[in-house]
Formats: sequence, C-alpha cells, structure tokens
Amino acid sequence: MLIILGYIIFIITVAMAAGGIILTARLQKRYDNELFSPLLYYQIFIYTFGFYGIWGQALIRILLSSGITDELLTKVCDTALLLGLPFVIFAWMMLLRFSSLLSGARHNNWFNFSFLFFNILVIIGLGYLTGKELHVKPLYLIKQYFLIANFVYTSVAAIRIFFSDKASYLISVREKKIIASGMLIVLTLQSLLLAFISTQSFLAVLFIIAYFIGNTFLPAYMTYGMDIITYEEDPVFELSFENFCKKHDVSPRESDIIREICNGLSNKEISEKLFITVQTVKDHTHRIYIKTNVKSRVQLMNLVKESQKN
Repeated sequence: MLIILGYIIFIITVAMAAGGIILTARLQKRYDNELFSPLLYYQIFIYTFGFYGIWGQALIRILLSSGITDELLTKVCDTALLLGLPFVIFAWMMLLRFSSLLSGARHNNWFNFSFLFFNILVIIGLGYLTGKELHVKPLYLIKQYFLIANFVYTSVAAIRIFFSDKASYLISVREKKIIASGMLIVLTLQSLLLAFISTQSFLAVLFIIAYFIGNTFLPAYMTYGMDIITYEEDPVFELSFENFCKKHDVSPRESDIIREICNGLSNKEISEKLFITVQTVKDHTHRIYIKTNVKSRVQLMNLVKESQKN
C-alpha cells in the first residue's frame, strides 16, 4: 500500500513540475522572454532540486539501504543533498530577478555575484561541517539553511512585488498584490510543514506535495487567474498613443502592431487579427524597435505607458 501511495505521489509531482514548466514556457512565448525567462529558469531549477534533493534521498535509501551501514548511508544522503543545493540557489536568484522585472526595481550583476558568492560560502561551510563529528546532524543544518534562506529570499521577492505601486507589462497593481500574497501563503505552508517533518512522518508526504504543487502557483495564476491589462477603447490611451506615434514617426500599420503588442497578442495572433503574415509582423516589429530605440516588447510597452504621463 505504501509503495502504491509513493508511486501516486511521484506521478503527481512529475505532473506538477511538467505543468509548471510548460505554462511558463507558454507565457514566455506569448508575451516576451525578458520577464518570463527568469520565471522559467526558476521553475526548472526549483523542480530539479525537488527531484534531486527530495526524491533522490528516497531513491538512495531504497538502492543502498541493504548494502551499506546506516552511518555510511546517512553520509551518502547528506552529501547528495548538499550537492543539490546549487540548484535551489540558482532558483532563488531567478525568483529575485523575476520580482525585480515585475516590480521595476533595479537588479544588477553585482547583486548576482554577491548572492552566489555568499551562498556558495555557506555550502562550503555546510560541507565542512558534514565531515565533522557533531552533536547536530548535518541533515538538520542543511534543513535549517534551506528554511531560513527560502523564507528570506522568497519574502523579499514577494514584498518587492507587493509594494510596487505601478502597473507594468500587462499586470495591474491589484494583480501584483495577489501574486505576492499567494507567494507568501505558499511559502508559509511549505515552511511549516518542513519545520515539523522530524516530529511527524506524514508531514514529509504533505511537504513533498506542497513543494511541487505550490511552485506551480505563479505560472498557473498568471495563465488562468490573472486579468490582463489591455488598452482597447481607452480614450486616455488613444490620445497619448497618437502623440507617441507622431513623436517616433510610426506608420499607421506599425501603430496597429504596437497596439496589439500592448494588448498582449503574440506575433501569430497579430497576424491573424490584421490579416498579414507572421513574417510581416516581425518585419514591422523590427522597424518599430529601431524607431523607438527599444530591444524587446517589454521595453516598448513600458515606453508607451510612459508616454501617457507626458
């Protein structure tokens, strides 16, 4: 019965991981890779750690439990878990990058370097302690590091998004607050379950489920639950948009392309709506980028939004 339950949970986690990555890839393809690329990498890294760090522990114990001593088995599991930590570190970095783009906060390479340097030092320190004879088990130290770091980095990302007071990239201030609140709820649930795993074994099962399902929240909500901002039939937008087109010498057809980009349509959807080929849409978009001196849809949309203030 336990084996069957294990298979069922494993299938659920695989489905959740695949679903989260697929939904994020679709968001990236439809809108723009500047915002959703870090979210996609976050999904990949966080689920890689989940399978390596969580399911990997179970697999090691199943394969090696009968061939080596309990003490050696524990060291193998601790070492394997330690080697999996870089995956979750990169996941946290991508989540912070995503929150920066969504909130409009500044995020530079120096931060990335400092972030990686600090966390790599922590891993080295944990690795050193793992090889020592301590009263505290290495697994406990690794779990505490994950709990604290995950809480801090995810909270920073969520708070940064929550207190962003400007709508950006099709996402309203209200939607940002919902996204941030959801992130904090998922974080709280996962942290509580992980904190009490040592006292209640069934909580380990609940944590695995919460880990994989919880990390699908962002792509699932942004795909199915979020109200996308559009500019159709908005008189304020129409007035500023006309001035924007005149300022940048945008042709009528190019203005149609910009309008649909701001409404969140992909190149294929624009081609179908305007009855032109996808290549024509790409050609117009390229010329628009040159005229407006931008490099992506995100920058173009933000530039159009800025024109409303002038």
